[in-house]
Amino acid sequence: MKPFRTGPRATLALISIALMTACSTLGEYDITVNDVTVYEPGSPLRVDGIEDTALRNCLQQTADDIVATEPRDIMSLNCSDEGITSLAGLSQFDQIRLLKLDDNAIRNLLELGRLEALEQLWLNDNDIIDAIPVLGMSGLRTLHLQGNPRLQCPPPDRIPPILQLTLPEHCTAP
Repeated sequence: MKPFRTGPRATLALISIALMTACSTLGEYDITVNDVTVYEPGSPLRVDGIEDTALRNCLQQTADDIVATEPRDIMSLNCSDEGITSLAGLSQFDQIRLLKLDDNAIRNLLELGRLEALEQLWLNDNDIIDAIPVLGMSGLRTLHLQGNPRLQCPPPDRIPPILQLTLPEHCTAP
């Protein structure tokens, strides 16, 4: 039987695969050299500073699911139908780009105005009265506000031309 031989490219490929496999699990271990820790994986994120229990629980579940170690790790959040009434404290998660908060009891949007990375926002079926705090957000491209019967309809000159806006029926009816 002939011995198995590989060329330099195959050898390099095998070594690369072995290293990538080994490195993918490094996040679970401390690395020490001569009793000095040179790498320690981040601790799991513990969500604090969120007033609303339902929002805090949703954020914590998301952090646990994605193994977040810092608030900036959360870039997408879906907390629809959770019973959320307040968004106080959410601004610490300033890297959120996509936020779904449909079917809650949210009324005040001031906290969302501080999420500068926000691009897509769903607020259908809440208790929103004034959308002005989010209409001026420079990065916001999509905003859904259907099912907010008490919403004060924004004047057309306050709606940025790049914003895809979905309003409740009373704002769109002639």
